[in-house]
Amino acid sequence: MLTKFETKSNRVKGLSFHSKRPWILASLHSGVIQLWDYRMGTLIDRFDEHDGPVRGVHFHQSQPLFVSGGDDYKIKVWNYKTHRCLFTLLGHLDYIRTVQFHHEYPWIVSASDDQTIRIWNWQSRTCVSVLTGHNHYVMCASFHPKEDLVVSASLDQTVRVWDIGALRKKTVSPADDILRLSQMNTDLFGGADAVVKYVLEGHDRGVNWAAFHPTLPLIVSGADDRQVKLWRMNETKAWEVDTLRGHMNNVSCVMFHAKQDIIVSNSEDKSIRVWDVTKRTGIQTFRREHDRFWILAAHPEMNLLAAGHDSGMIVFKLERERPAFAVSGDSMFYCKDRFLRFFEFLTQRDNQVIPIRRPGSTSLNQSPRTLSYSPTENAILICSDVDGGSYELYVIPKDNIGRGDSLPEARRGIGTSAIFIARNRFAVLDKSNNQVLVKNLKNEVVKKSALPIATDTIFYAGTGNLLCRSEDKVVIFDLQQRLVLGDLQTPFVKYIVWSNDMETVALLSKHAIIIASKKLVHQCTLHETIRVKSGAWDDNGVFIYTTLNHIKYCLPNGDCGIIRTLDVPIYITKVSGNTIFCLDRDGKNRVIVIDATEYIFKLSLLRKRYDHVMSMIKNSQLCGQAMISYLQQKGFPEVALHFVKDERTRFNLALESGNIQVAVASAKEIDEKDHWYRLGVEALRQGNAGIVEYAYQRTKNFERLSFLYLITGNMDKLSKMLKIAEVKNDVMGQFHNALYLGDVQDRVKILENAGHLPLAYITASVHGLQDVAERLAAELGDNVPALPKGNVPSLLMPPSPVICGGDWPLLRVMKGIFEGGLDSVGRDEVDEEEEGAEGDWGEELDMVDADGLQNGDISAILEDGEEAEGNEEEGGWDLEDLDLPPEAETPRVSANSRSAVFVAPTPGMPVSQIWIQRSSLAAEHAAAGNFDTAMRLLSRQLGIRNFNPLKSMFLDIHAGSHSYLHAFTSAPVVSLAIERGWNESASPNVRGPPALVFNFSQLEEKLKAGYKATTGGKFKEALQLFLSILHTIPLIVVESRREVDEVKELIIIVKEYVLGLKMEISRRDIKDNPLRQQELAAYFTHCNLQIPHLRLALLNAMTVCYKAKNLATAANFARRLMETNPANESQAKTARQVLQAADRNMTDATQLNYDFRNPFVICGATYVPIYRGQKDVSCPYCSSRFVPSQEGQLCTVCDLAVISADASGLLCSSSQIR
Repeated sequence: MLTKFETKSNRVKGLSFHSKRPWILASLHSGVIQLWDYRMGTLIDRFDEHDGPVRGVHFHQSQPLFVSGGDDYKIKVWNYKTHRCLFTLLGHLDYIRTVQFHHEYPWIVSASDDQTIRIWNWQSRTCVSVLTGHNHYVMCASFHPKEDLVVSASLDQTVRVWDIGALRKKTVSPADDILRLSQMNTDLFGGADAVVKYVLEGHDRGVNWAAFHPTLPLIVSGADDRQVKLWRMNETKAWEVDTLRGHMNNVSCVMFHAKQDIIVSNSEDKSIRVWDVTKRTGIQTFRREHDRFWILAAHPEMNLLAAGHDSGMIVFKLERERPAFAVSGDSMFYCKDRFLRFFEFLTQRDNQVIPIRRPGSTSLNQSPRTLSYSPTENAILICSDVDGGSYELYVIPKDNIGRGDSLPEARRGIGTSAIFIARNRFAVLDKSNNQVLVKNLKNEVVKKSALPIATDTIFYAGTGNLLCRSEDKVVIFDLQQRLVLGDLQTPFVKYIVWSNDMETVALLSKHAIIIASKKLVHQCTLHETIRVKSGAWDDNGVFIYTTLNHIKYCLPNGDCGIIRTLDVPIYITKVSGNTIFCLDRDGKNRVIVIDATEYIFKLSLLRKRYDHVMSMIKNSQLCGQAMISYLQQKGFPEVALHFVKDERTRFNLALESGNIQVAVASAKEIDEKDHWYRLGVEALRQGNAGIVEYAYQRTKNFERLSFLYLITGNMDKLSKMLKIAEVKNDVMGQFHNALYLGDVQDRVKILENAGHLPLAYITASVHGLQDVAERLAAELGDNVPALPKGNVPSLLMPPSPVICGGDWPLLRVMKGIFEGGLDSVGRDEVDEEEEGAEGDWGEELDMVDADGLQNGDISAILEDGEEAEGNEEEGGWDLEDLDLPPEAETPRVSANSRSAVFVAPTPGMPVSQIWIQRSSLAAEHAAAGNFDTAMRLLSRQLGIRNFNPLKSMFLDIHAGSHSYLHAFTSAPVVSLAIERGWNESASPNVRGPPALVFNFSQLEEKLKAGYKATTGGKFKEALQLFLSILHTIPLIVVESRREVDEVKELIIIVKEYVLGLKMEISRRDIKDNPLRQQELAAYFTHCNLQIPHLRLALLNAMTVCYKAKNLATAANFARRLMETNPANESQAKTARQVLQAADRNMTDATQLNYDFRNPFVICGATYVPIYRGQKDVSCPYCSSRFVPSQEGQLCTVCDLAVISADASGLLCSSSQIR
């Protein structure tokens, strides 16, 4: 039994599969109806309008309807698309047991405890017939799949078959008016629409279920007498054929399997039983521990069954449907219908080779599981589950392919999996001894080899090599050298697929695909929500795979996508070009032609085959948002540009790829203020002053335009901006422009005209315009403002521009492959001409020359300008007759000059991004400023949750791996990344890892300082030093594996000191509890300390205990002290005196929680001993041990990690990753 899906819920009383979608309805004893997607394993909907248990439920075959019947005497018809009940059919007077739609007519049949069966018309919403005759509850009723019959089962111990032919005739040709009267009479007094054809008697108790065979004239029934009975019928009579005994309690449901000659029944004895119809014997039994079974349902088209029990339901298959096959070059061997067959991919010729399995096996799931082929010897190994796992070896005569008549003798053997590993050698897995037996073609053992892991299946991995699978791991094992060549942690692998060159392998598990190299070095992992079924490699190194409902692809970098949708699952055997060869579940060969353009295009981009990319863009229909966003995401916006017709998208892509020309053309088409502004920002970033100016002119952005002229040093245009501000009567604009120009007289004049006489007077006085200042002083009279004494005035002059006029100097770069060659692809040729027509930006800006005009004219022109603002033909600001000097002309962009215009190179990847691209070291992420991922890595590797102690170190690492340069005053500071291990011979394009401020040698210095402070009794200072070592280690990077071991050793050393010192400090803080003081002093001696420190700890503990009259314990410390051979004579003397005193009186005044004979570790939080054999939990970082109640708390020793958190372990060197 292969369980595909399982739910946990209230008791399931009714089940129904949808005929097309992967859905199943389950009606519950609680009154809820659940709609599940059994393929995805999700609850789609729930319907709960019934009051009380719902015992029957059924999907309509073609309409979006289902029907349900419950203990509230109601039959409800629902529309699952609108999620509501359409109507309720009332008429039954007791619980409704089953409901079913007719496959053809608009009928529903229902069975009820009111002893009747009713047939309803769901279109007219009326009851069309009542079938009376049973004299107890009717437990089920169902239509025959083809004929006009209904079968019903009742607790009156009978099964009845009803003929409803008359009802069908009445429905097809409704009665005319004359007949309608008699029709009404028969309706009232029980008519002859449905008559009992047979009454089947034979059960000794009430019958719970009866069902028709889908094609043969057979009926099966199950009853409370624990028997399943098989009945046959013909035109005139029906009789009992046989009884199937085996159930231990009431049989609740029974049915024929649509595709095999079997009966499936379930019972309140908590079992499902499978019976052979022809032999009338039990084949298999599936039991549940605690749940009684109530209902069975079969999928109308697929090989799926479902069973409802006390605590939910299961969807299952009885047998695997995956055909066993082995591909060799351009041909394939596969098993179908007890025959081995041979298929040639080129000619698509399909031949029968030899008959295989002995027919008539009594048990299910005996079909071949795997097939292995040796082309040189023409030998086939077939593995199946017969006898708990066995293999058969056939050597096929060369001339036998295509004849399939003679049967070569099979050599058999026991083994769960067997595969060829060389021309004439095959390996058989002996699971009980965890070894493989290598055998020759005579089935003789040549050699035995123990396996490195507990293996449950072996796969081929190249000549002489095996891929061994366990629950969560795969390894490649060389049988000759008995070496493990590679291993990989994986989810449970079901199938493996090697690439054609045996360099790459795809490991397929239920919901994931792992792609790895031939040495099992991980390359990428794909996760699927629904089951992965099969896969094969195409000629380009792309992995094509199928799930239950899609064919998909996976590129070498892990990018994946859908190629097409599937109606039924298939098993890919070979991919050749855009043709997929596959086997379906019936073992038929199918050929599917796919469109490979999308993944070939992505592969060409990935492999930088830009010539292919070019031709594909020109010749294929690649388009759509998905492709554009893929190109953007992968850093090819300039390629995406050639797909796009939509101007807004073109504009965004052009800005992203720095293509100002295309952006200008798109901005003209869109002509919105926001787009012109963004164009201006990008052009300014590139230093293209002409286009910045043009963008600001189009949006009439005078302030920005003035500032642009200021920084480019264009004084002529600035003075014209001043005149324009005057014409526009914009006082602030005038003042700013005068300020930018350094024109003091104009500023005074503007202030005076605006009525700011005091400000005008001060400006004139400070700048030495005495005559103007006197005139203004006369006007102000007594209100002349006083100037501050002693201050020396200085002129406020505009700064000199960095680069006067013109565009910034740019690098010369080679034109990219995507420039020029594709210009004509994305847009029509007309656009090019339009661009040429209005490309002369120099003439667009028509400014007013105030010298050549009288004031009246200016105001008149401005009034016209205000009206004609939207008029595109005038362009610019619609102010006429200003001839700009020739050298300030803006650049022309015309169709023919387009290819010569320089395009700025796209910025490279920042070094900080290169650092983090492949690194799993937290320190390198912190150096790049990526604190978030550094924290995530530390959390994953060491279980760290408290990052407060690490904050300053993160900042130090980031600052220490960068240097900062000042270029010149108006430019921003340039940050430079500092790399580790740089030298002059290094390649300029290869980036090294970041230089880090913390290194291992610093920690060794700190360790020595800590030791020194401990010896000197400065415990708090020593504790700070040791803690700072613990806090720095997560951000240390070392080179070799040996140094990694040293770092791990250092953690253990430091952790012991931190724990010991914390206990000693807390002991000194305790004043009023001498018992606890002694315990802590005793525990301190069990920390792993250096010998000098251990002596001091022992001396200390001995003294404390001796003073407290605990002589036996003090003697133990004295003995341990003597064992260390103390060089200090006073220490040895004290110890000897204590031993002498204790010998006279070997007792303890108080009982301590301390047993030195029983080995223990100390809890880092509560400071109590955890003796050997007691449960404990540990810190994933510093490995300190704690009592179980501390689980989930912050470790009190390192103050970083969470106790007992999941963590993969310290990663401090790139050598660990390799």
